[in-house]
Amino acid sequence: MKYVADTHTHTIASGHAYSTLAEMAKAAAERGLEALAIAEHGPQLPGSCHPMYFRNYKAIDRHIFGVELLLGSELDIINYDGEVDLDEKDLKRLDIVLASIHTLCYTIGSRAENTRAYCKAMENPYVDIIGHADDGRMPVDYDELVRQARAHGKLLELNNSSLLPTCSRTNGYENMKLILKYCEKYEVPVTLGSDAHFFDRVGRFEEVEALLEEVGFPEELIVSTSLEKLKKHLHKFC
Repeated sequence: MKYVADTHTHTIASGHAYSTLAEMAKAAAERGLEALAIAEHGPQLPGSCHPMYFRNYKAIDRHIFGVELLLGSELDIINYDGEVDLDEKDLKRLDIVLASIHTLCYTIGSRAENTRAYCKAMENPYVDIIGHADDGRMPVDYDELVRQARAHGKLLELNNSSLLPTCSRTNGYENMKLILKYCEKYEVPVTLGSDAHFFDRVGRFEEVEALLEEVGFPEELIVSTSLEKLKKHLHKFC
């Protein structure tokens, strides 16, 4: 299966990644991608971008090395009410918006509280994708998560980094299988993100691809195979 977009990467601007935007885009071109999302961490995460960084995305050409750039943010979900760390006026400017839970910005709660945090974040009209909800450190009701993604028209991410042995998140394989089970049941589309923090990981989906093949997940529910399919789920292009 050919994937044309990587919807989750970071540059040096995120504070703990190690390649420039140009290096990431060049790597995407070499991988044969049509589009690359640069989703810098929200300002709540230590060392990441000030809101002014996101406001100045207008300075960047959206097409370099033959790759379309989708410039946005991986927001931090900061509480059980699903609040995130950029204001509406800033979110409006972004091409793509992920919302994720990071332990540095969030107090891990009960299964019900963590599920509520994700589901309330989905009510934000500017959130397009829920990122790496597979993290076993935060128990989640995946049936409810996927049903709410369907109700709010949100994409769920398959994060390749979650399946790597170096990842600090836990139980990624088992939880991603559950997410895929419910996504197939409720016909909720997914997107693939490398979560690359260095140029050599851009567009690398080997672990997720193997899992998709293992469970026989339907190709029509994978938006990363078509830029047109992907953009139908991004608020900026709707």
